[in-house]
Amino acid sequence: MTRKFESGVRAGACASSVGAVLLLATSLDIEVAHAQAIMRTPTISVPSRTPTISPGIAARAMSVDRGPNGGGTTPRLSARMGPIPVRPYVRYSPNLYPACTAPYRDADGECLAQSNGDGGGSGKSGKKSAGKGRGNNTPVAANPRTFANEFVAEIDGALSLAEADELARRHGLRRVASENFPLIGATVGLFRIADGRPYDTVRREFAADGSVRSLQPNYRYLLQDQKVAAPTEGDPAQYALAKLRLPQAHALVHGANVTVAVIDSGIDAKHPELANSIADNFDALGSSEGPHVHGTGIAGAIVAHGRLMGSAPEARIIAIRAFGGTTGGAESSSYIILRSLNYAAEHGAQIVNMSFAGPKDAVIERAIAATAARGLVLVAAAGNAGAKSPPLYPAANPNVIAVSATDQQDKLFTASNRGNYIALAAPGVDIFLPAPDGKYQMTSGTSFSAAYVSGVAALLLERNNALKPEALRMTLAKTAHDLGSPGRDDLFGDGEADAYAAVTAIPSDNASPVAAASGTTKREGGEGRREEPGIRAIEQPSLSSADDKSTVSQTDRPAAR
Repeated sequence: MTRKFESGVRAGACASSVGAVLLLATSLDIEVAHAQAIMRTPTISVPSRTPTISPGIAARAMSVDRGPNGGGTTPRLSARMGPIPVRPYVRYSPNLYPACTAPYRDADGECLAQSNGDGGGSGKSGKKSAGKGRGNNTPVAANPRTFANEFVAEIDGALSLAEADELARRHGLRRVASENFPLIGATVGLFRIADGRPYDTVRREFAADGSVRSLQPNYRYLLQDQKVAAPTEGDPAQYALAKLRLPQAHALVHGANVTVAVIDSGIDAKHPELANSIADNFDALGSSEGPHVHGTGIAGAIVAHGRLMGSAPEARIIAIRAFGGTTGGAESSSYIILRSLNYAAEHGAQIVNMSFAGPKDAVIERAIAATAARGLVLVAAAGNAGAKSPPLYPAANPNVIAVSATDQQDKLFTASNRGNYIALAAPGVDIFLPAPDGKYQMTSGTSFSAAYVSGVAALLLERNNALKPEALRMTLAKTAHDLGSPGRDDLFGDGEADAYAAVTAIPSDNASPVAAASGTTKREGGEGRREEPGIRAIEQPSLSSADDKSTVSQTDRPAAR
C-alpha cells in the first residue's frame, strides 16, 4: 500500500490494500493475553510536516511561515518539533486476543479450565483424556494460556533461598526464581515441575504444604503477528491530536516532572522522538534483547516530541521490559508482570500504562490493588477481542482506567472490547508512531488509546501534583466528549478523552479548584455501573489532598518554558 502525506492537508489515495487475517484461535478454545495492538506495513514517503490542527493552538507546538511574500499561512514545526530525515517504515507485531467462545465460559465470563497436566488449560476437555501420569505416553497438547508445568506461589517470607530450594525439592519442583515484593508484602516464587509428575497432583501436594501461602498457574501474556486491511482516507498521523485537543492543552502543561511507568516490550530510547525522555530502565525479563516495535510505539504516544507529538511530551518514562523472547512478537507471564508492577511502585512512578490484556489473574489483581492503594494512576487497554469477548484484565479491574479505541470518524474500533468496565475512549486506529532504529509505524489498537490517556493523566498531574487518582478519573470522565448513546455506555465509557477540557477543569497547584470544565461536551444521564468486574461510578472526591473544592481557576495561561 502506498500513501503520501503532505503538510497540513489530508492524505491522498491508497493504491492497494492488504487483506485482514484474523488469528483468533477459537477453534482451540484458548485464552491468551497480549499487548493490545494491530499493526501493518505501509510503504510511505513522509516529507517533513507538522500535524494538521485547527486554529488557536499553542504557539509552542507550532509556528507559522507566511512565505516569501507574506501570503497564505503554511504551518511548520517549531524548533522543538524540528523535521528529521525521512525514515523507512518497518514491519510490525500486531496483536489479537483469541478469547474462548460462549459455550466454553463459566457464569462469570471466564474461560473454563481443563486439567490436562500443562498448568491450567482452557476450553472443555475432549471425550478422551489427555495423559494422566508418568506412565502414559499420550502427548499432551501445549496450553498457550499458561507456561507449562509452572507455578507462581507465595511462600513463607522467613525461608532462606536454601530452604526455598529444599521446599521445591520435597515436591519434585525446581525454584526458578523468588524474591520479596514490598508492593504486596509477600515473598513470591516461580517454580517448575522437575520430575514429570502430573500438574494437578503436584499442585494439590504443593498447595497443602505449610510454607505455601497461595498457588496459581504462571499465566502467559503474548503478542501475535497479524496484518490488517488498508485504512480509510485521511492523515492518520495527525487526527489524534485534534481529537484529544492536545495542542490547546499543551499551551498550559506538557507533563513535565511527571513519571509514567510503561510496562511493555523494549523501548528504543535512542529514537529522535524519545530523546531525553527515558528516565529509567528495568528489564524484568533479565534479557539482552533490543528494542521492540510495540513498546517504542507506546512510549511515542506518550512522549514523542520530534516530528510527532505525544500526549505528554515532557513526561518522564520508566521503561519496564516485561514482554520479549519470541520471534516477531513478545510474551510475558504473571511473575514478570508482578516484578514490573513492584518496580514501578518502588521507583517513583505516578502513572502506570498497561497496554496488554489477559485472564483474571489473582496475583496481578493483588498487585494492582496494592499499587492503587499507594496512589498511582493505573491505565490499561480495554482489549482487542471484539464485541463477544468476556472482560479482559487488568482493564476490568475496578482500580484501572480501561480505554477503548476510536477512529478518525469517532467510531469504535471494530476489534475493541465492550463492557461496563470501559471508562474512556481515545484514538487508536491508524496511529502514526515511532518504531525502533529511528523508523516509524502505522498502527491500530486499544494499546495506543491507553497510552494517549496515560499522557493526558500526566498533563493533569503537572497541572496539580496533589490531584488524587479518583479525582483525576472523575475529571477525565466529566470532561470527556460524549460518543454513542447519551451518557456513558459499554462502547466508549464516559466518552472520548478531552485533554484541554480536563486540564482547565482542575486548579493549578497555586490556584482555586474548579468543579467542572466550562463548555464540557459530556451529556448527563448515564446509568450506574455494576460492581464487578469494574465499577466506574465516581463519587465526588476532593480534587487534591487539601480537600479544596471552591471556584473556577483564573490562571489558565501558557506554561512558562
